[in-house]
Amino acid sequence: MSRTCQLTGKGVLTGNNVSHANNKTRRRFLPNLQEATLVSDLLGRPVRLRLSARALSTVEHKGGLDAFLLGVPARRLPAPARALKRQVERARAAKA
Repeated sequence: MSRTCQLTGKGVLTGNNVSHANNKTRRRFLPNLQEATLVSDLLGRPVRLRLSARALSTVEHKGGLDAFLLGVPARRLPAPARALKRQVERARAAKA
């Protein structure tokens, strides 16, 4: 499983550890990923996702998973979130 957020696409960054003697060794900056179960009101079921802490905060701020997915353009979402967005849009159209 890759270390990327399934909603925002935030992933691993690379850089250097720099010692006091100015020696540089490569290192990885890992995102703060959490397993989260979010409830989709339109789908009527829980959805398990691996999210960064920032994405989880953003979803809560936007008013839930459905509101977040419907408010973000599909081109800015990674593939798993794009598929979930299509399911939410279909469910919304079916209810209307």
